[in-house]
Amino acid sequence: MDFKQNHKINQVTENTLVVGIDIAKRKHFACFVDDRGRVLQKSFSILQSYDGFQHFYHRILTAMKEHEKTEVIVGIEPTGHYWLNLAYFLEERGIPLAMANPLHVKRSKELDDNLPTKHDRKDALVIARLIKDGRFSYPRILKDIEAELRVGSTFRGKLTEELGAVKNMMIRWLDRYFPEFTQVFPSFGKMALAALECTPFPSDLFQKQPDEVLSLYRQVEGLKSPQRPKAIQLIEVSSSSIGVTEGREMARIEIATLVRRYNQLEQEIKSLTQQLVTLVQTSVEYEWLSTVQGLGDTTIVDLLAEIGSFSHYEDPRQIIKLAGLTLRENSSGQHKGQKHISKRGRRKLRALLFRVMMPMVRHNEAFRKLHEYYTNRKVNPLRKKQSIVVLCGKLLKVLHGISTKHKAFDAQRMMKDIPSLAETM
Repeated sequence: MDFKQNHKINQVTENTLVVGIDIAKRKHFACFVDDRGRVLQKSFSILQSYDGFQHFYHRILTAMKEHEKTEVIVGIEPTGHYWLNLAYFLEERGIPLAMANPLHVKRSKELDDNLPTKHDRKDALVIARLIKDGRFSYPRILKDIEAELRVGSTFRGKLTEELGAVKNMMIRWLDRYFPEFTQVFPSFGKMALAALECTPFPSDLFQKQPDEVLSLYRQVEGLKSPQRPKAIQLIEVSSSSIGVTEGREMARIEIATLVRRYNQLEQEIKSLTQQLVTLVQTSVEYEWLSTVQGLGDTTIVDLLAEIGSFSHYEDPRQIIKLAGLTLRENSSGQHKGQKHISKRGRRKLRALLFRVMMPMVRHNEAFRKLHEYYTNRKVNPLRKKQSIVVLCGKLLKVLHGISTKHKAFDAQRMMKDIPSLAETM
């Protein structure tokens, strides 16, 4: 698909009915304009229901016939997830969907009436006029494995966030009732969870022998061989604990609930991850992406969940822009401003790339040497963080190349792009 501005403008001709829709939870508002931005039908409401969508579809057909239009393009300003139902409805009927940037809508509100007013009817007209000027992007309507990966990856992220929240609550509980616990167990492993389940308070360990404590821990499912030195150390620190001793009845219920929820979340995340990995292994790109050292199965799941199939993109720069890694600068006259990444794109994708690249520069020889070259070259050396940003873009180019050309990752070929590295090879 051609994403150039001229192509977008050329899509809207005198035979095109342009529809702008302001999305909401219960009721959307739509406005019809022509290729010049003249209003053909004032803003009207669309209910978020099947009958509402059908009524909207018939109004489009009626307007096309009345104004002698042979084509239609619908533009929306995305609001959360509320636009998805309408998007799938329109796609089933062959109506192309475009997306206006909410920032563009906000900044162009005053062009017509010179007033900073905001309401749904006005926004629908603003969106329609942005679409007719070609100021829009093309959303990808996810299907099949892409939709499954996006839903699954998003849900796993929410479960992981909840696991972190439960962990923080457990740490807060320990700070109150058993602050010395973390001296023995700095993290929540199997034995630490067993200890919180069986002996959460220092008083539960009072005058107990190590063998007696170990016997209690072995009754916990999944823990067959608790460590004796840890049990001895826990008994020792419990004898001089400064933990709060009031409110323990309810506190015992609280920690039992937290431990149970922590175990449950860990199992759910593990099971969901296994299902996602099994699913992603059936994708076309997996065979080639898995050849990149440092790119694990879960990372491939998250990448494809955010990007979709690499075959959707003609140029890797489109993916770099999607990640918000394109450079921007503020320069005027003789002033030359510094360049920074735009951060206009998918925040989760950008964060994922940074998380991937940090260990990759340590364990992947090709990316490690590139990182050393960028940070140590004589002309325009980069700071470490700048180098990581450049390498994130490089990774996307590499992944796009091996996925679309169906070739395994070749570290030697990648490093040939750098003359000084190529000479040493």
